[in-house]
Amino acid sequence: MEISEVRITLRNEEKLKAFANVTFDGEFVIRGLKVINGNKGYFVSMPSRKRADGTHQDIAHPINNAMRKKIEDKVLSAYEEEMKAQSAEQAPVGSTVGDSSEEIAG
Repeated sequence: MEISEVRITLRNEEKLKAFANVTFDGEFVIRGLKVINGNKGYFVSMPSRKRADGTHQDIAHPINNAMRKKIEDKVLSAYEEEMKAQSAEQAPVGSTVGDSSEEIAG
């Protein structure tokens, strides 16, 4: 089973940094994964629902650590790319450090 697509929706919250949708083999999608900024760095949280007792239960999750790592690596890589793309969009067009559009009269 291969990851064929990862879509990222950025969030600007203290802990929640993005939502992710992961498509497998172009045929199956899992929506609602979360990129979380935890105490030890970023990690991916699987989609879950809140139980009546207040605890959370994963709706979908990998069965083994190898698949968990594969999903986390792909999602975090896509998150980093989306952050870079957003930064590039926000940079002023045509400006560089020390650039001035005014001429110095002399």
